[in-house]
Amino acid sequence: MLTPSMDKIRNFSIIAHIDHGKSTLADRMIQLCDIVTDREFKDQILDTMDIERERGITIKSQTICLPFVAEDGATYTLNLVDTPGHVDFSYEVSRALASCEGALLLIDAAQGIEAQTLANLYLAMENDLEVIPVINKIDLPAAEPEKVAAQIEEDLGLEGDTVQMCSAKTGQGVRELLNAVARLLPPPKGDPNKPLEALIFDAQYDPYRGTVISVRIVNGTIKTGDHIVFMSNGAEYRVEELGIFRLRREPRPQLSAGEVGYIVAGVKTVSDTRPGDTVTLKERPCPAPLPGFKEVQQVVFSSLYPISTDEYEELAAALEKLKLNDAALTFQKDSSAALGFGFRCGFLGLLHLEVVQERLEREFDINLILTVPTVKYKFYLQNKTMLEVDNPSYFPDPSTIARVEEPYIKATIHIPERYMGVVMTLCMERRGENTKYHYPMPGRIEFICELPLAEVIYDFYDRLKSVTQGYGSFDYELIDYRPSDLIKLDILVNGEQVDALSQLTHRNKARERGLKACERLKEEIPRQMFKIAIQAAIGSTIVARETISALRKDVTAKCYGGDISRKRKLLEKQKEGKKRMKTVGNVDIPQRAFLAVLKSDQ
Repeated sequence: MLTPSMDKIRNFSIIAHIDHGKSTLADRMIQLCDIVTDREFKDQILDTMDIERERGITIKSQTICLPFVAEDGATYTLNLVDTPGHVDFSYEVSRALASCEGALLLIDAAQGIEAQTLANLYLAMENDLEVIPVINKIDLPAAEPEKVAAQIEEDLGLEGDTVQMCSAKTGQGVRELLNAVARLLPPPKGDPNKPLEALIFDAQYDPYRGTVISVRIVNGTIKTGDHIVFMSNGAEYRVEELGIFRLRREPRPQLSAGEVGYIVAGVKTVSDTRPGDTVTLKERPCPAPLPGFKEVQQVVFSSLYPISTDEYEELAAALEKLKLNDAALTFQKDSSAALGFGFRCGFLGLLHLEVVQERLEREFDINLILTVPTVKYKFYLQNKTMLEVDNPSYFPDPSTIARVEEPYIKATIHIPERYMGVVMTLCMERRGENTKYHYPMPGRIEFICELPLAEVIYDFYDRLKSVTQGYGSFDYELIDYRPSDLIKLDILVNGEQVDALSQLTHRNKARERGLKACERLKEEIPRQMFKIAIQAAIGSTIVARETISALRKDVTAKCYGGDISRKRKLLEKQKEGKKRMKTVGNVDIPQRAFLAVLKSDQ
């Protein structure tokens, strides 16, 4: 098949807030371009992971190449990237946009502009993309397309005459939208005769072929059999196969400037491939690598341990393969007295953490225990040094600490006006400050508040959704570090400290957290022949306690009548035995108890 000429290629992505219809619109475009039969078609066809289909969200951005005959009679090659909408996966969006020239900004005709709509628009502008605003769901009874079109002009500053209307569910207006893509978006720039410059924007591990790399060819041409070099580490490979993404990978003899496709080159070492790296030819290398992606800032940290210690090596290999497909994940070795060896991992949010845990359990069949998620704090010590701590085990001696700072975020919350009171209360409970609000359109409020990140990572988003009956939308960005009264909360079981259950928390929240953890452990730890005390402590001060009562054998059962002193003697003997048992007895904490403490906070 001939390579399409560059002025007939359009690389674009669909960006939007959660649930505004990105994947459904991609489905209609795929059906319109006839690259899937009705028998093979299924909803959200680009969401290939089970977890995406179950939760109804997109986690990985997916690329597909669509042949489209436009109204001018010419055949265009449209490379479409469907992106996630959730704030935890915004890094995935920024990488997808680096491979495009344009973007469709999708807006729900009933909900209007929401928090993530703005965030994604700014991402597109940072990448100098041409943006076409699209109003979706115009078939809904509550749709107000004219009102939303006016809002696009006023709030986003985009031209009203470029606004497209469609319904991704019914397919109305989708052909006109594809014609607008061909007409309004610029073709890619680049020279097929220059030395090869290809940007890796994603990769995945195939057990039979090695690493499959997704690339955007910026300049030059690559053919099967070429010798390629990764510029970040100098690793060399020979191209076995290359091609474009349809619903499956379709091989092509070559890829040239402006195209998006994949390369299979027998890359067995997973760590050789890095999203953001530049691929070039060994014989004719390019002078300098392309600017990669900016390093992502992890905000939530948690340790992962395999339930059975002999799965440690498998967990290490699984994390390597997952990192290839999820560049926002970081990990380093960690160990715990209670749980053995594991990894300390960094995530972009709690949903990201849940997804990684679920993918490790499903795709690699590893059972995991997680520690309580924390954020990264800064400790300034008396000797003028500064420590960054994200793990309670590394909490410095309190007498050496001059001050502690914790990360703060600026939260932007869009809500209907009637929920103002409950959202204000929710933010105040979470130590919110500097709140301000304004009305972007009648009946809707944009509420801005500065909150400690540690208060947001647990269940803030779930609570926001429930108090606003699902109408609240939330987006955040890190702003700075501020002084905080931080303490380490230890959990003691039978007088022994359990390091995997320690938490870093604000002093005002310590007792509440300690009580919750003790209650959960009391439910989960099985009763023993002796009394077990479960305590939450700050240093040597106990702030919460629960007691698991002992199982007790009736030692006086065989005494019929007679003197009371015989019974008393037996009871005293039992009491002594229990006291001795308590000092030497070991309490095994079941795995589900660790998970229960974690869930009490979520």
